[in-house]
Amino acid sequence: MRKLAVLCALLFVSILIFAQDKNSIPSANLKKMDGSSFNTSGIKNPGKPIIINFWATWCKPCIKELTAFAEKYDDWKKETGVIIYAVSIDDSKSSSRVAPFVNGKGWEYEVLMDVNSDFKRAMNVVNVPHMFLVDGKGKIVYQHTTYNDGDENKVYEMLKDLAAGKQIKK
Repeated sequence: MRKLAVLCALLFVSILIFAQDKNSIPSANLKKMDGSSFNTSGIKNPGKPIIINFWATWCKPCIKELTAFAEKYDDWKKETGVIIYAVSIDDSKSSSRVAPFVNGKGWEYEVLMDVNSDFKRAMNVVNVPHMFLVDGKGKIVYQHTTYNDGDENKVYEMLKDLAAGKQIKK
C-alpha cells in the first residue's frame, strides 16, 4: 500500500512538471546569423514580454508579419520592453539566404536559425508563421498561426497588457 501511495505521488508530481513545461520555452541549440551558437534557454526578458516568431524566407505571410512588427518594434520596445526573436526554419540548403534577406529588410530584432528544426519540434510548430507571446515570467500566454493585415495591432494590445502586469485578452 505504501508503494502504491509513493507511486501515485510520483505520478502526480510528474504530471505537474509536464503541465508546467508545456507553457515554458524548451531548450534547443540554434545559430545566430553570425554563425555563433545560441541556446533558447537564453531567451529571457525578466518582467517584460517576448515574442518568438517562427518564419521562413519562402513564406510570404511570415515576411508580411515580421515586416509589420519591424515597423512598430521601436515603439513597442519603448512602451513595453518587448524583445522579438525571429526563428527561421529554413533548412541547411536555404539557410545561407537568411542573413542577406534579413539585412535587406532591415529587421532590428534577433534572428535565429533552426536549420535542424529542433526548436520547431519542441515548440510543436507545424506551419509558419507561428507566433508565441511569452510573459515576463517566461510562460507562453498566447500563440497564433497565419497572419492577417492588422494582427500586429492585436499583438500590441496584448503587449501593453503584459507590460502593465495584466492578463491578456485573447
